[in-house]
Amino acid sequence: MANSLTLTGIEAGYGAVRVLHGVSLTVGGGETVALLGTNGNGKSTLMKCVMGMVRPSAGSIVAEIDGKRHELVGRATEAIVDLGIGFVPEGRRLFPRLSVTENLLLGAFRPAARAAIKDNLAFCLETFPRLAERRGQLAGSMSGGEQQMLALARALMSAPRILLIDEPSVGLAPLLVRRTIDKIKELKDRRQLTVLMAEQNFTQAIRIADRGYVIVHGRIEFEGESAEALNNNELIRQFYLGT
Repeated sequence: MANSLTLTGIEAGYGAVRVLHGVSLTVGGGETVALLGTNGNGKSTLMKCVMGMVRPSAGSIVAEIDGKRHELVGRATEAIVDLGIGFVPEGRRLFPRLSVTENLLLGAFRPAARAAIKDNLAFCLETFPRLAERRGQLAGSMSGGEQQMLALARALMSAPRILLIDEPSVGLAPLLVRRTIDKIKELKDRRQLTVLMAEQNFTQAIRIADRGYVIVHGRIEFEGESAEALNNNELIRQFYLGT
C-alpha cells in the first residue's frame, strides 16, 4: 500500500516569529521529494512540524500509511514515529557517549520495530560496513561521514514507511556528500520508502529526487514536477547554480 504525506496550508513559527506561511506540499507513495532552499528559509521548521516537534498554528498534515490516514498535527513526536515515520535530523543528533550499536538499538524503540531488531540491525550493518567495523566505538569519536551513516541507520532501525531527512550534506566534504546522497537512494529503493529530503545542495539533491519544491522565506515559490523541470527553471539556475 502507498505511504504518502500531504501538508496543506501550514503556518508555523516560534513565539511571535512566523516562519512558515501557508506551506502546502505532497510526497506521493514511493517518491523521493526534495525540499530545496538556503539556510533560514524554513526547511527544518517544516520537518519539525511533520514530526510534532513544532506545532503549526494552522493547517493540516496527513500521513497515509498502509492504507490508513492519520492527521499528525497535535500528535506527540513519539506517536508520529510509532506510526512509521522516521527522521534524520540536521546535525545528526547522535548520543556521542554511546557506542554505534547502542545508538542503533535506541532507534528501534517503537513497538512495531522491536520484533525485527535482529533483522534490521543486520540490514544496517550490511548496508553500512563501516558501522559493522566500529560497532563498539563511541559515536562522538567518529568522523562526520561516519556519523551521518549512523544517523541514517538509526532511523532505519525504527522500520519506517516514510523517512524525513534534514540537510544530509551539512558538514561533509563534497565526495562524502555524493556518497551520502547515493546511499539515501539505495536505502529508499531497497526498503521501498517514501522520502522527503530537505537540502540546500541543489545539484546533489536533484540527482535522486523524483521532483521537488523550492522554499523561500517560508513560502513555496516553485514546484518542479520532475528533476528536469527543477534543473531547467531559470530562477533556480540563477540562484542555486550561478548560471
